[in-house]
Amino acid sequence: MADYTLPDLTYDYGALDPHIAGEIMELHHSKHHAAYVAGANTALEKMAGARDSGDFGAIAGLEKALAFNLGGHTNHSVFWTNMSPDGGDKPTGELAAAIDAAFGSFDKFKEEFANAAATRFGSGWAWLVKKDDGSVAVCSTANQDSPCMGEAVAGCSGKPLLGLDVWEHAYYLNYQNRRPDYIAAFWNVVNWDAVAERFAA
Repeated sequence: MADYTLPDLTYDYGALDPHIAGEIMELHHSKHHAAYVAGANTALEKMAGARDSGDFGAIAGLEKALAFNLGGHTNHSVFWTNMSPDGGDKPTGELAAAIDAAFGSFDKFKEEFANAAATRFGSGWAWLVKKDDGSVAVCSTANQDSPCMGEAVAGCSGKPLLGLDVWEHAYYLNYQNRRPDYIAAFWNVVNWDAVAERFAA
């Protein structure tokens, strides 16, 4: 049974040009994210079959496939809402206050977030997360791990507020191997209203 679906974007694929090319957005959303959705649904179906047939030895491998694909689905679902053609500028209100309290200033936060994104070895994500005590922190995760998975699995924990995909498929057509240029361009499209909504929720 297919439980997961590819979410629609609230803007056109080309709406983030020139910061993120429409061709990248279309491939990223309609091919890469769609593959994670399909992978999660396939893993669920196979797990149901393995349970029904009593093949519990197969379930451990399927759990890994499900975690990877569900991580890709949930991470990208946050990522698309992180961005807007009307994005940029900086946060305000309680989110801005939390960032200032944690990092000293918005500029210091940007430096730490950009460093987390630039130094993530291989494929992965940089995150601004909300901790259980209401504070915010920056971390990064490998591959399709999510802070929602917890410290033991993902190496960091918290509620994802802002995520930046640093897999090469997210930027290579625009920036080739220049990941720092992609990170710098990202600030021009950040949808701080959506980030603030997640912070307040």
